[in-house]
Amino acid sequence: MAFHDIRFPVDISYGSRGGPQYSTDIVITHSGHEQRNINWSASRARYNVAHGVKTQSQLDALIAFFRARKGRAHSFRFKDWTDFEAANQPIAQGNGSATSFQLCKHYSSGGYADIRPITKPVTGTVIVRLNGVAQSGVSVDTATGVVSLASPPASTAAITADFEFDVPVRFDTDQLSATLENYGVRSWLDIPLVEVRL
Repeated sequence: MAFHDIRFPVDISYGSRGGPQYSTDIVITHSGHEQRNINWSASRARYNVAHGVKTQSQLDALIAFFRARKGRAHSFRFKDWTDFEAANQPIAQGNGSATSFQLCKHYSSGGYADIRPITKPVTGTVIVRLNGVAQSGVSVDTATGVVSLASPPASTAAITADFEFDVPVRFDTDQLSATLENYGVRSWLDIPLVEVRL
């Protein structure tokens, strides 16, 4: 279905739990060794936003948001408060002809790295630099995360960017089931969101 270019209420997402998830099959052989098969080349985040609902106005906003998305039908933007910004991220090396580049975030640890394409940058937060110098006249497609410069950077130019970003997600349930008996404490135990590939 459609992607709704609207952000989930940030005051509710602030109280959410979740993060990146992978899919790995592990087979233990007769010798006790393991064979591990990576099913996904990139992580897919999961979140639970139930604990972010603490006021009547938040409850009203959540119900309206859920109804407008038709449960699991439509995806939307979500601010992951644990991972929503990037600074000085290498996005490309100039080649003298290309003018458009995909935003991405690098996660490095112990000589290994995971490069995450960023498809939902936040409007007004993207700064693109060539060899450390901020560029003007850069256009940003907030629907794809592609940035375009007015002229192609030289082949020696290091292209980096600072930005904030959202995660494209959908509800992973078609039903909101709550009780008012314990409202404000644990009226909902689980309101799952799952990242979508666009």
